[in-house]
Amino acid sequence: MVAYLDNAASGPLHPAAAAAMRPWLGERFGNPSGSHQVARAARAAVDDARDEIAALLGIEPGGVTFTSGGTESDNLAVLGVVGARPGPVVVSAIEHPAVLAAAEASGREVRVAPVTAAGVLDLDALGPLLDATVSLVSVQLVNNETGAVQPLADAARLVRRRAPRALVHTDAVQAAAWMDLASAAAAADLVSISGHKLGGPQGVGALGARAGVPALRPVLHGGGQERELRSGTHNVAGIVGLGAAAAALARERAGTAERVAGLRDRLAAGLRRSVPGIVETCASVRRAPGHLHVRVPGVEGEVLVALLDEAGVCASSGAACASGATEPSPVLLAMGVPKEEAQSGLRLSLGAATTEEDVEHALRAVPAAVARLRGRRAVPGRRPVPGEG
Repeated sequence: MVAYLDNAASGPLHPAAAAAMRPWLGERFGNPSGSHQVARAARAAVDDARDEIAALLGIEPGGVTFTSGGTESDNLAVLGVVGARPGPVVVSAIEHPAVLAAAEASGREVRVAPVTAAGVLDLDALGPLLDATVSLVSVQLVNNETGAVQPLADAARLVRRRAPRALVHTDAVQAAAWMDLASAAAAADLVSISGHKLGGPQGVGALGARAGVPALRPVLHGGGQERELRSGTHNVAGIVGLGAAAAALARERAGTAERVAGLRDRLAAGLRRSVPGIVETCASVRRAPGHLHVRVPGVEGEVLVALLDEAGVCASSGAACASGATEPSPVLLAMGVPKEEAQSGLRLSLGAATTEEDVEHALRAVPAAVARLRGRRAVPGRRPVPGEG
């Protein structure tokens, strides 16, 4: 069997999304920018999806801008703000590269807020970075590598007091599948999501802007689609799929999150028993239900991932965009993890489709792979009982 435990990188398409997309991959094909009946049907489908995304984010439909995914949504938020209102950008040290690289490319001063050893934004260190000149503060809602939930609401309150001119952006890509964004991201002016992290297709995402947010400067230029904020012909099939996934998520999130959290805890408990010296990253703070990040001293994460792949377990050593890299994880380094240990990370991320059998398979494969890399026999730990953890 193959146990897919890399849902933080990409997850399966929800059946409701696949069904909604199917007509737009075949007989339906209109360009929503046209004026005839075929185009109007496409426009109606896009508008229906926009309503679903607005409900997911807790904003007005007019504040939803469709993009090609989380990276473009993050780029549009950062570059769109500083392009329209110059000033320093403040980011946390563990932001996704789509935020960090955009901030660096903006040409503005970039102030980096450190995180604690537990992997969450250090609010005491954030305060001194804020002043009346700051244009944007970006704090992700869930870290893409460790799954640690960030104190977005507390950070936003601090921004309102010390940098009242600044807009607050949150990369909610990893949070959308697990948290009610209408409340969890309510403190942010701008919210980025990506389709394939919440049951939608790859290649589509959205940036949500709350009412009253000043106009952003476009990053893409052309025909002026999406209220002249994001030019380019709409990916109708992808947008429809994203909308359908959002609607399904609203119905199923709570039950799925509870079940997956139980599986994640069971997996963590089993690994603690069977892998000597394993360290559960960010175990002391709230994490997204599907995330389990561990460090295995004496083992290189990328090599472990390769062995697990041979054993039928799909995992990663960190963020998917860094897969194959031999450098230590910037997220772990920002947490103060020593360089050698920062190369020993393993991310096992569960999703709505994860089963008990997947967890059992991983609990056999991971200890065996670690033992092989350490040159010793696997530790025969007590097998977890169903529901344990």
